[in-house]
Amino acid sequence: MAVLINEQIKADEVVLTGLAGEKLGVVSKSEALAMARSQGVDLVCTSLMSSPPPCSLVAKGKGKALAQKEAAASKTNVGRAARNSGKEKVKELRFTAHIEEHDYDTKLRQADKHLRSGKPVQLVVKASGAKEAPVAKAVLERLLVDLKEAGVKDTGIQTGGKGSQVKLNPR
Repeated sequence: MAVLINEQIKADEVVLTGLAGEKLGVVSKSEALAMARSQGVDLVCTSLMSSPPPCSLVAKGKGKALAQKEAAASKTNVGRAARNSGKEKVKELRFTAHIEEHDYDTKLRQADKHLRSGKPVQLVVKASGAKEAPVAKAVLERLLVDLKEAGVKDTGIQTGGKGSQVKLNPR
């Protein structure tokens, strides 16, 4: 949203608010600028969404500060939107290659809960050495079979070095 000051305002008429917040009604832009000059203040327009646009008389310099504040606020909001768009939080669940049955069931329930709530899950099985990599892959394959009703594979099982991983998307 742009903040327009004095001559930047293009509208022929404006809804004017005084220094103390009093409503002065609809006046021509030239009349509003003349009032601002005579009082030594700025004419500031904060919204272009209505016709005529609402403008107010603001102490000299405050209009520029308000414009900078608005610009900074819109810049941070755009940055946040860009960072968050297209990125979905993926819940990562970590397992060990030799996981106990009770721990496996607990993690399985967590993965199922996340998938059923519509969130993707990254399943990671760490192996303590390269010799345990086949065991890690077997744990992942078992998880895929147990979670086939709640989720579908987004990536194949990726095996590397000391572990394996796979990403599941909700059905």
